[in-house]
Amino acid sequence: MKYFTLNEFIKSNKAEEYNIDNTPSEDVIKNLNLLVDNILDPLREAWRSKIRINSGFRCKKLNDIVGGVKNSSHLLGNAADIYPINGKFDEFVKFITEWAENKVFDQIIIEKNRKSRWIHCSWKSNNGLQRRQLFKMNCGE
Repeated sequence: MKYFTLNEFIKSNKAEEYNIDNTPSEDVIKNLNLLVDNILDPLREAWRSKIRINSGFRCKKLNDIVGGVKNSSHLLGNAADIYPINGKFDEFVKFITEWAENKVFDQIIIEKNRKSRWIHCSWKSNNGLQRRQLFKMNCGE
C-alpha cells in the first residue's frame, strides 16, 4: 500500500459507536491489498490528490448495521467507498470515468443518497473475473 493504510479500511465510526470489532482476517487483508494494488493506488497516483476511504472492510455485524447488502464486497475486503479529499467530486467522477476506460476492475459505481456522494470501487480476487461495470446509482431516494 503506497498511498493508504490498513487502518483507513477498517476504521468505522459506526463500529466504534456500537463497540464492534471490525478486525479483518488475513484473507481479507490480502484482498484489501489486491484492491489497493490494482485500483486505488494507481487511481490515487493518476488523480494526484488524496482520496478518502469512507468505507472499506465491514464485518458482518457492521455491514448489517449500516444497511449493506448481504453479499457486499466490503465483507471480503474487495471494495472501498471513496471520495476525493479536495472536495472536487464532479471533477473526480469525470476523471475516474475516463481513467477506467482502459483499466481492469470489477465495479466502479458512482453513488449518492440524500446526504452524501461517494464512489464504490471493487476488485474481485486475482482469480475472479472482473466485470468492468461502471455506472451511477441513487441510494435510498
